[in-house]
Amino acid sequence: MTQQAGLPLERGGCPFDPPPAQRGRAPIEPMTYPDGSAGWFVSGYHEARAIFADKRVSARADGPVDLVEAFARPIPTLVICELLGAPYERRDEFHRHTSVMFGNDVPMDDRLAATQSVVGFIAEQVEAKRANPGDDLLSDLIHADVLTAQELANIGMMLLVAGFETTRNMIALGTFALLENPEQLAKLRADPELVPNAVEELMRYLSVIHIGPIRTALEDIEIGGVTIKAGDGITFSIAVANRDPEKFPDPEVLDITRKATGQIGFGHGVHQCLGQQLARVEMRVALSELFNRFPDLRLAVPSSEIDVPENASIYGPVRLPVTWAR
Repeated sequence: MTQQAGLPLERGGCPFDPPPAQRGRAPIEPMTYPDGSAGWFVSGYHEARAIFADKRVSARADGPVDLVEAFARPIPTLVICELLGAPYERRDEFHRHTSVMFGNDVPMDDRLAATQSVVGFIAEQVEAKRANPGDDLLSDLIHADVLTAQELANIGMMLLVAGFETTRNMIALGTFALLENPEQLAKLRADPELVPNAVEELMRYLSVIHIGPIRTALEDIEIGGVTIKAGDGITFSIAVANRDPEKFPDPEVLDITRKATGQIGFGHGVHQCLGQQLARVEMRVALSELFNRFPDLRLAVPSSEIDVPENASIYGPVRLPVTWAR
């Protein structure tokens, strides 16, 4: 007989007794976990005691876990929802919209519609905060009374989207890079004080933006032996600039002991990322706690099987299957 997932847990008439549905079974029998994987249900004393003592048994996860879905996505989403005062339970809604917004192979009409949906979502939050202010950024911006409703919605949309999509991909891509460079990961585990430096080096070494940002010259600019005329567009390749050997020796090498201050992953000067300090904190905490909690964390599939699509505006793995043992 196979023990099915979702077996009732009701205790019956006595709150101190095991659930009746778990009693009266064979000491050890097959079962199915909620994710569909097969396993064994053990209720016999001698069988349980023998398995607990067996060194061939490990406290592994119920098969590979997708680090993107279980870790890299929830952290920045929860943080930005808390910051804006947006309902976390609606996260799947704006995750769905933003995946459309940043899909380069998605028709433009669909991308515009998804953008308007996110703006509409924020507009709803703005109206809710006007009626019932909270301890959050949107409420503070409304209270300042210097922005129109449309400006509030646009700013909120920018913060919501930029606040989790880029950080999610950096956490996932950074974890992937460290797992692929075990000597660097070993240094990080041996010296937790390297975490802030490691984050700067990962920001230099990796890039979640294929190309951009784009700016416009307001007047003629003489730089690098060329003249950029007023009105000319300027497109940056941060990924290539952060690997310029004139600034960073051996730029193709990931080295978490490198002093990577000055990397321009967050932009520079007046064109810096508004949320860069928040992103830094999230990455430092995420990577530190992840590798501290799971010292044996490793990829569950060959790295060649990790899908990192090149047709998305924000670069990062779709899934990152990992596993571990204790």
